[in-house]
Amino acid sequence: MASWSKSGSSFSRNSSKNPELKLGPNATSLISSGIPDLDKILGGGFSVGSVIMIMEDAEAPHHMLLLRNFMSQGLVHKQPLLYASPSKHPYLFLGTLPSPNPKHHHSPHPTHEKDLRIAWQYKKYFGDPNLNITTSNGGQHDYCNDFDLRKPLERHFYSGTNVDCVSIQDSPNLDALQDRCAGFLAQFSRNEGNISSAGRIAIQSFCSPQCKYSDMEWHMLSFIKSLKGMTRSSNAVVVVTFPPSLLSSSCSKRLQHMADTLLSVRAIPDEDKELAKLLTGYQDMVGFLNVHKVARLNTQVPVILDATTFSIKLEKRRFLVLECLNQAPVDGSSGSSYGTSGGCSGSTKSGSLDF
Repeated sequence: MASWSKSGSSFSRNSSKNPELKLGPNATSLISSGIPDLDKILGGGFSVGSVIMIMEDAEAPHHMLLLRNFMSQGLVHKQPLLYASPSKHPYLFLGTLPSPNPKHHHSPHPTHEKDLRIAWQYKKYFGDPNLNITTSNGGQHDYCNDFDLRKPLERHFYSGTNVDCVSIQDSPNLDALQDRCAGFLAQFSRNEGNISSAGRIAIQSFCSPQCKYSDMEWHMLSFIKSLKGMTRSSNAVVVVTFPPSLLSSSCSKRLQHMADTLLSVRAIPDEDKELAKLLTGYQDMVGFLNVHKVARLNTQVPVILDATTFSIKLEKRRFLVLECLNQAPVDGSSGSSYGTSGGCSGSTKSGSLDF
């Protein structure tokens, strides 16, 4: 009983100091991705000390939706941010980040109604993301906010000294970026499991052709390997987006293998009649999100998801929503229906059920 009380008090102490963190499985901590649905898919958010890689789509910049929400969530939680971009003026990108909407409450999906219900007095031990958390300045915020994509983030969130922007456009190699990442991650080294603060690193279009090192594939692989090692021993999360179509097949596969969590986005072809017949709500979709791998630190047991492909929708053209794909009802004229699929005896003839 004494040991339980000790561990419980330790968790409560860490939670009060870090309201933006959640306790994850296998003695890990989680931070929010900035998208409520993605947090639920991944089991609570991104694991602290992990590298998340997002494969871009050459036809649409849907990866920017994930990257913007990730960065905005960290700034709202006052977490230090290091942002690297192939653009000449990366600081201008901060003006496009979405703003949290406290009046909007994320509506759960019908599939979430079957989730386990926990008594209210125990929810604080499970880090319910829907609970409001009191900040040090007396305000309140959620573990994961709903961000309004049409409303820019207020300037005071990113005008402080906790934001560092780096342009990698004219860099002949990745040595300078590696030094910046090493210095940033050194601020969040782990001391016997006590997390005093958490940081975020966002690297956009890592293998962009605007970068001079874009043809140095082994150099890029070495950088990601070193970055992963530094991140694993720190209290930070790194999100890297890269276009796999611009890399060789072997380099792309190696990058995917080194990722702790691997995601990919894909645009929906215009007026795809076949998809419109197969999927319900096709007209509201803007793309697809595929979850290829989920980080599992301190364990060798993989995560098995109920679904790995999700539709990307914009609720009211403002809020990012991820939903499981639902197949449209089969038309009776297009093939066999449930009434003619055969009986329990195994007969394939159409007609009444044969018991």
